[in-house]
Amino acid sequence: MKKQMTAILGALLVLTLGLGASASHAQQSIRIGVEGEYAPFNEVDKDGKVKGFDVDIANALCDEMRVKCSFVIQTWDGIIPALISNKYDMIVSSVLITEKRKKVVAFSKPYYTDQAVIVGPKGKAMTIRSDGFEGKIIGVQTASVYEKILKEKFPTATAKSYAAVPDHNLDLGNGRLDAVLAAQLPMLEWLKTNEGKNFEVKGQPFMDAKFMGAGAGVALRKGDTGLLNKVNAALDTIFKNGRYDAINKKYFPISIRPQANDMQP
Repeated sequence: MKKQMTAILGALLVLTLGLGASASHAQQSIRIGVEGEYAPFNEVDKDGKVKGFDVDIANALCDEMRVKCSFVIQTWDGIIPALISNKYDMIVSSVLITEKRKKVVAFSKPYYTDQAVIVGPKGKAMTIRSDGFEGKIIGVQTASVYEKILKEKFPTATAKSYAAVPDHNLDLGNGRLDAVLAAQLPMLEWLKTNEGKNFEVKGQPFMDAKFMGAGAGVALRKGDTGLLNKVNAALDTIFKNGRYDAINKKYFPISIRPQANDMQP
């Protein structure tokens, strides 16, 4: 009888351990928030799947962390609130690390840097200074750092905000805007398209650390220290093993990898 009870307890222990392992394995899944309207960083293809630089970086991080990742598409103006409300576990969607955002979410070290540009019609003179946009209608994305830059640095302009970058590009192309203020790399991609061929960068690209921080980082909920540490370790690995550079080269002719002195979130 004693031997029989021992065997039963042993079987129960094995079953319990097996269920625990299965539960642990099931937990190795991370949901990633992404806008899906910010080519070439993130967009939705004809089959409804997300693709782009951000998506490839996210998948590389998941491989290094040995977890399964899924993507949740979320409009830009709600992307951080949805993270906080647990719609997903982290955001890999070109979220610039700013002091204001750091008050509500945690950030990894930056994984890329970019500059801001003003884009307008080819051959049309445009004065780039604080009082040079008087009477001009300038498009920007709602809740973006570029909206803040426009309103503070160019107060004489009339700001017109849009939910997504393709929306203000459409209005620029249709003549409803005098120019747009946005991130350099997505706009350079748009200038290559048929819709953007009659437009150009006005003045020089610029970087304003007050608004743009040190670059784009992975955003997580405050308190998710374990996941944050894993993300930073995974970033270190893909920076060192060449995978980051391969992804960078796939999308851009220049390196957007942060410099060593930018590597603090």
